Amino acid sequence: MRDSTPNKTESVLDAFAPAGTDDETTYDITIGTTEAANYDIEADFDALMEQVRGSLPTDDVQFDEAIVKENLEEVLLMLISLHGETHGKELLSDLSRFFGTQLSPGTVYPSLHELEDEEVLSMHAKVRTKEYAIDDEEAVRGRLEQTMVQHLAFGLLLYAFLPEL
Repeated sequence: MRDSTPNKTESVLDAFAPAGTDDETTYDITIGTTEAANYDIEADFDALMEQVRGSLPTDDVQFDEAIVKENLEEVLLMLISLHGETHGKELLSDLSRFFGTQLSPGTVYPSLHELEDEEVLSMHAKVRTKEYAIDDEEAVRGRLEQTMVQHLAFGLLLYAFLPEL
C-alpha cells in the first residue's frame, strides 16, 4: 500500500514515475513560463518523446492525424504549456513539426476559442496576432490526466484482448 505524504498532491500519474526515482523527482518543464521570447520547445518535446519511447517496447512511436484531431484540445494545451505563451500560427507549425499533421486554421482556432470560453486559456490581443497562455493550470493538469487515463485504459483493453485472437 502506498504511503500518503501530507501536502503532496496525489495523482494517478504518480504510478508512472520512472523506475528508480523517488518522490523528490522534479522536471524542468513548467506550465506557463518561458525564459526567452524566442524560446524553442523542440528540445523539451524531444525529451518528452524520448520518455515515451523509453516506456514502450518499441521506438516506432507515431501519431496519426486522426488521433491528433481527436485530442486536439489536449495537444494544444500541452504545446501552449511548453511555450508559456504562443500564437495560433506557431501552434499550427508545431502540429506539423512534432506530429506530422497539416491541420487547417479552421480546425485549430475554434478549439483555441473553446478553451478560452472554458477559461482554461487566456488570450492577449497583440498588434497583428493573439497570444494564448494557460489561465488555469489545475484544470489543464486534470484534463490531460483524464485523457491520459482513458487512452491508457483503452490501450490496456486492446492488449488484454490480443491473446484472444
